[in-house]
Amino acid sequence: MKKYDYIIAGSGCAGLSLLYRILKEPTLQHKSILVIDKDSKKNNDRTWCYWEKEAGIFDELVSSKWNNLAFLTTGFEKNLDLGSYTYKMIQGLDFYQYVLNYAQKFTNVTFVQENILSISSDDSVGIVKTNLASYTSKVVFNSTSLFNPVITEQNSLLQHFKGWVIKTETAQFDKNVGRLMDFTVSQEHGATFMYVLPTSSTEALVEYTLFTPKLIEKEDYKKALVKYIKEDLKIEKYTITHEEFGIIPMSLANFKRTEDKTIINIGTAGGFTKASSGYTFQFIQKNLSEIILDLKNNRPILNKTTFKDKLYNWYDRTLIDVLLSNKLTGKEVFTRIFKKNSPEKILAFLGNESSLKEDVLIMKNLPLLPFLMAGIRQLFTKR
Repeated sequence: MKKYDYIIAGSGCAGLSLLYRILKEPTLQHKSILVIDKDSKKNNDRTWCYWEKEAGIFDELVSSKWNNLAFLTTGFEKNLDLGSYTYKMIQGLDFYQYVLNYAQKFTNVTFVQENILSISSDDSVGIVKTNLASYTSKVVFNSTSLFNPVITEQNSLLQHFKGWVIKTETAQFDKNVGRLMDFTVSQEHGATFMYVLPTSSTEALVEYTLFTPKLIEKEDYKKALVKYIKEDLKIEKYTITHEEFGIIPMSLANFKRTEDKTIINIGTAGGFTKASSGYTFQFIQKNLSEIILDLKNNRPILNKTTFKDKLYNWYDRTLIDVLLSNKLTGKEVFTRIFKKNSPEKILAFLGNESSLKEDVLIMKNLPLLPFLMAGIRQLFTKR
């Protein structure tokens, strides 16, 4: 078996973010690191969007950004001045190339393109078996689905989306204002909205997004996008320059941070995805910064959560419980939140950065009974 200090199983957003942060830390950058993934990361398969106040570690990769977004629903529209926050977009391929090119400077980093079959531990070392070999390390950072809990229609919603980047012949967009959520579309499948992020006056990402227990037919995504672009955006002629499809779990299931002291789950596998919204990129960065501190200080990486972490987890589970119970629609919940609160306060709340007082002010606009019942149920539900 080949031995390493760290193995990173999976080279998606979480795996490569961790690699980059390790290599940027002088006390860790000399460690022997193995990165394993079955894919070569040469495709632009993802678009990550997130918000933050300051320049972030990957700020130079931001391809577009906005300080104004819009929320639309039936009979109501609101311009969202984000205040101190900036909403940012990073293209997946830009991110992959940036980290991989940086890692080429380090002879202590090895990449293998193999299929991971299992991850286990023995005698205080982590063991990764692939279709071609076995590898060991002091710590395995796992972002694969090997340890994911069972996802069912009873305990989870799926956030699934089909996105097109469209290019028009004439100016059609205000590149300074995006649509964060447009709930004016049909809600026949469940919580459904369009997401429009213009990157120029002639180009935009248009994404059809649903929060539902199961997927819809492939053709239905296309039909919804065609209809929205023609009837809502009033665009007849356009070219599709890029397509993407994704599924993100919004779950009551327990995504464990650690399997034992040698196997650490990161990314969605480690519960880094915001359960109530599906946002992942900014939560990956927050959690990994804590892991780097532990590694730097030679501390064990434990499944530690603060009171505030537990509080936000409870908020997320309560909302998912309400949506799963069909007591309220997603359209109604988000409309109430955006109608009564400032955009900056909403983003702080969704980013787990708000104060308890601000949380109360946001939640008081929601119907008491369904949220109270769901909150009590989740408070006493074992995970």
